[in-house]
Amino acid sequence: MNLEHGTLLVRPLKAGDPIVYWRLGDTVEQRFDVPDQPMEGEMDPFFFLTKHKNFIPHEYPCRTMFGRERRARRPTETGVMHPSRNWLPFGSHRVDLSGFWFRPTQLGTWASGVLVAEKAGKATLRLGTCGGAILFVNDAEAGWMADYVRNLEARKEFEVELNAGENEIRIWFDDLAERDARYFFQLDYVDGPAVRQALPVSCKPALARAVEAMLDDMHFEQPTYKSGEVALVTGAPLPVAADVSIRIAGDFMSTESTSRQLQLKADQARLRIDASENLPADFRHFEVEVNVGGFAALRVFGVEICHAARQGRAAATLEQRIEEALDEVSEHAEADAVRAFARLASGRGGAATDAMLARVLPAIEDCHDCADFILVPLLWCRQAYGASIAPELVERIDRTILGFRYWMDEPGNDVQWYFSENHALLFHTAAYIAGALLPDAKFERSGRSGREQSRVGLERVRAWLDHFEKWEMAEFNSATYFPIDLKGLTALYGLSPDEDVRERAGKAIARLIEIVARSAHHGILTGAQGRSYEHTLRASSSLELSGIARMLWGKGNFGCRFHALPQLAICIRDHALKVPEWLAVADYQQDNAQEWCFAQGQDRIAKLYHYKTRDFAVGTIARYRWDEWGYQETVFHARMGDNPDAQFWINHPGETIHSGYGRPSYWGGSGTLPRLHQYRGLAILLFDCAPEQPDFTHAWTPYAAFDEMSVDGDVVTLREGNALALLKGSGPFDRVSAGPTAGNEIRLAGRKSAWIVRLSDTARSESREAMARKFAGLSIVQRPDGTILVEDAEYGSVVFHTDGRVEAEGRVIDPSHWSIEGSVTNIAA
Repeated sequence: MNLEHGTLLVRPLKAGDPIVYWRLGDTVEQRFDVPDQPMEGEMDPFFFLTKHKNFIPHEYPCRTMFGRERRARRPTETGVMHPSRNWLPFGSHRVDLSGFWFRPTQLGTWASGVLVAEKAGKATLRLGTCGGAILFVNDAEAGWMADYVRNLEARKEFEVELNAGENEIRIWFDDLAERDARYFFQLDYVDGPAVRQALPVSCKPALARAVEAMLDDMHFEQPTYKSGEVALVTGAPLPVAADVSIRIAGDFMSTESTSRQLQLKADQARLRIDASENLPADFRHFEVEVNVGGFAALRVFGVEICHAARQGRAAATLEQRIEEALDEVSEHAEADAVRAFARLASGRGGAATDAMLARVLPAIEDCHDCADFILVPLLWCRQAYGASIAPELVERIDRTILGFRYWMDEPGNDVQWYFSENHALLFHTAAYIAGALLPDAKFERSGRSGREQSRVGLERVRAWLDHFEKWEMAEFNSATYFPIDLKGLTALYGLSPDEDVRERAGKAIARLIEIVARSAHHGILTGAQGRSYEHTLRASSSLELSGIARMLWGKGNFGCRFHALPQLAICIRDHALKVPEWLAVADYQQDNAQEWCFAQGQDRIAKLYHYKTRDFAVGTIARYRWDEWGYQETVFHARMGDNPDAQFWINHPGETIHSGYGRPSYWGGSGTLPRLHQYRGLAILLFDCAPEQPDFTHAWTPYAAFDEMSVDGDVVTLREGNALALLKGSGPFDRVSAGPTAGNEIRLAGRKSAWIVRLSDTARSESREAMARKFAGLSIVQRPDGTILVEDAEYGSVVFHTDGRVEAEGRVIDPSHWSIEGSVTNIAA
């Protein structure tokens, strides 16, 4: 390595800044199996209410053993550093290799970087990671750390000696991955001699810098694709030709991916990937690697693809829409157990369907996390359509059923997630149905007969229904978990041998659909959610709830991955399930407005407020964990007009890497939860974020989805159809114009910030400009006792109290009075 010979890509580095240029070796992955053993515990309806930062405390035996062996002991590095990839920051302070591992897996990776010091001297480096790490400087070991607490970052400072000129920094970091794993390190240059950071490159540094600049600016042309070409564009095209490899994958639960090998010509600013109809639907991650002269760099970009043009308008009747839904899942879904179920239920059995069932068995046999999601539709296939499955495959399915671990009190060494409400329902449903299916067989892990296994499962199903009927969804109002709960409940309704369970499951299904309908805007769920992900928030049209809305109400589209849609269809078609169609509520077309106040979760932990008119909808959560570290809660969500993509939500990013695996992530959840109030079309959010968290808040605002949009200093105005919105910030807004969210994001700088949101329509203000003038005086006045006053041009004085109460227009709205059942008030809009 020699600067004068031009083999280093150099970047400034100030005291206190992170070192962000690294070369990485391959990550060594090895299963970490421990002896089978049972666990103690039960469903935890509060698991996401983190007590310390965003740390979830539940610990599996594998972590206990791993920690006992390694915690507070020097990590053991494997092999030597063989660079295989380059890490460029793209706004992230960390080398972040986080992901999802379905079995306990030991991970280890080498990283190396270069510091170029103006003179020799002592320097202080601060290392942060969740697992263990060893730091080397110029081949000398500077120290190590070994906390190994799952997904909880620890930091440690090291004093090192730097030589004048180039200094090699090497880090070995490792950890145990269990499901969602935060696998990263961050190295900060705290103080020392003046330095620059550098990355050895195999091409001219100017070309490597050009690759970085191109990927830094790159983004999709559109926020979502319903038809036409899918293409990435950049404002910094390369001066030379480049090879581009793209891997296209779904979220961590997706089982299918595809790839493209493309070429960029010199100065080419647009990279055409393919026609949208040739790419899989749903929210997809595009892992784009650009190679110039042997120097390769990769960045991930996310976008929704929906085959709306092929699907066209929904059929006219419910019966026709059920057939349409079964056809869509049977022919276009990912090849999993849900698709196999739809095929069997619509007379499409045979070798292709059997292959789908065989494909999912290894994950169940190995007790992968989320195997319960696969097992429930598999059991329905086996029980209802076993005669249409090849006999030898039926035998293997039965062996798989008997070998599965159905709850944590049975012995095992997996990391299946037992604690959340949705998983608990599926585990208990599976045990109940599987035992009834094979009453005389022995279930290997519990040692019970099928008849006894079913009895235990039945007791737990009834207890789960008791909890649901009293408190409903623990993971409140979540677009992600409505379909999972519906998966379990529809299986109970369709397969239960006990009439009381069947009846209660049917009522629970109807209730969940009512909640969605009440909280929907033209069929699409719009509201605060207890657990959210980027791939569920951004994928309005291809989300499974959109497909359910299409089947029930004729509004929406289908994606590519499903949990409950075909099971719900069969319950209605074959099992006499009567679901209230709620069309007037889900596709709201009234002249007045609906105010919907309800609570969810044990002890009514979530008090949810929803307001919608024909033209807009907005939902929030009242007096919820103000100023605490968040997990995956989306607390403010709005939608405008008839376009499902014309939505916006506001949060504080949990991390700066895009499309990452953090909980919270860039879009899914909030690093720090705001003080939040809403009254009708008015909402305020006050953020006071932790010092170690990102220093901005932001809103998802896909410019192309709105008819009109402008950003003028501290005011944003939007129009979609007859709906209008004004966003006012405590400082000037930054309209993001580069990178993955270009054209979709506005930011407000600072960890302490305030947002005012006002929604209205053209009947009250003829235009965005008129609305901006009308509400120009909106401001937040905080009184000494903590109450907040907002003078609204239509509502008058709106007083927000510290206990969540709202006083306005002669009314008092008190969240402490909101019930699980909820109440609806119709208000003149």
